[in-house]
Amino acid sequence: MHIHILGICGTFMGGIAVIARESGHKVTGCDASVYPPMSTQLGSQGIALIEGYSPEQIKLQPDIYVIGNVVTRGNPLMEEILNRNLPYISGPQWLAENILRGKWVVAVAGTHGKTTTSSMLAWILEYADLKPGFLIGGIPENFGVSARVGKITSSSVEQKDTGANTQTVSPFFVIEADEYDTAFFDKRSKFVHYLPRTVILNNLEFDHADIFPDLAAIERQFHHLIRIVPNNGLIVTNDTEESLKRVLAKGCWTPIEQFGTTHGWHTKVRANNDINICYKEKLKGNLQWALLGEHNRMNALAALSAARHAGVPIKTGIAALMQFKNVKRRMEIRGVVNDITVYDDFAHHPTSIHMTLNGLRSKIGHSANIIAVLEPRSNSMKMGVWKDALADSLTEADHVYCYTKDSNWDVNAALKKLGGKVYCHDNLTQLILSITCTAKPGDHVLIMSNGSFSGMHEKLLNDLSGNR
Repeated sequence: MHIHILGICGTFMGGIAVIARESGHKVTGCDASVYPPMSTQLGSQGIALIEGYSPEQIKLQPDIYVIGNVVTRGNPLMEEILNRNLPYISGPQWLAENILRGKWVVAVAGTHGKTTTSSMLAWILEYADLKPGFLIGGIPENFGVSARVGKITSSSVEQKDTGANTQTVSPFFVIEADEYDTAFFDKRSKFVHYLPRTVILNNLEFDHADIFPDLAAIERQFHHLIRIVPNNGLIVTNDTEESLKRVLAKGCWTPIEQFGTTHGWHTKVRANNDINICYKEKLKGNLQWALLGEHNRMNALAALSAARHAGVPIKTGIAALMQFKNVKRRMEIRGVVNDITVYDDFAHHPTSIHMTLNGLRSKIGHSANIIAVLEPRSNSMKMGVWKDALADSLTEADHVYCYTKDSNWDVNAALKKLGGKVYCHDNLTQLILSITCTAKPGDHVLIMSNGSFSGMHEKLLNDLSGNR
């Protein structure tokens, strides 16, 4: 089958492209802007990319068009598809019908931590030799790709004589389960398509103000997910979140395992980031790793619990996490110049900004400066939904730089309570120059955006090294 993907460079749709090609389909695709890391991943897979949405692409004559939720009415290619009554389907529905049917799907839902927790979980299953398929909204360093079908190599007695192997598809599939809507023609949350057997509910806050009017509307979508989890499945839930307790109180037909409090899985942190993993009051193992912050410890607990439901012993899961390498764009060190460390992070919600800064502060202490650089790029940020919470999320930073080019609200006024450590610029060159003048040896520059930030990281590193 030949599929043509509209919006192929999004992390989700790009993952579908990789999985479809690995499954034997011919895959092509288009997007308005093609840039790394997804363009690089797709190129390495031999997937042809077309810039833009020209109607002429119907000449490719695919068997079906797979539509990403970035596509809206008025898109020239989509209008041509509709006018000609050509077959189309959403990405989540295509995935459900062609890949997930009959699998043990492990879905990771929540406002924060989905990508990291999904990556941890996939790695634990991989370490246990279960070779899971996965689709993750980032690129886990342990795998180097954001998606795969998943295979297990097995050899029969006769095959051992010849050294031949057969490939069977793994029954396990880990998916980052997003609550955002499916497509312009299907306004349900993506995750209702996945029919998971194991579900992680990591946390739940208000977000996506462009499609949800309030937190109650998101809680309703989460309960739609709860309604389709079978009673031989498992729901792993964050016991510290009142919003998730409200979701479960609407009705639950599946066993629940909690994390975050002594009612279930929790951690006890000792010296040197040495972490005891406990279930209720029983010690289950000891974890030593380099990841920062309480949020990552919570992510680990959720992943361990879900993997245990899939048959992986806790001690095996802990051993796997000790070799976990995190995800690109999650506190990823992009370079060190003149003893100035530059990080890239995906944080774009006040809670995730706060957790990321706290994690870095706990690592470096108070003797070094943190220079926080923020691009308020998400739809909720652009709408000013978080303007009253933004300043408090940035208190751990010694200097705060904000790129205000596309902001529709007064960022300076919102950050006024932080005093003289705030600098706002609507010109990227001036922003980089200002950071370069401020940064000194020993400083840590934390760049936070859910987009490419116009190549900010490399441009800043070049300026810091005097190459530009």
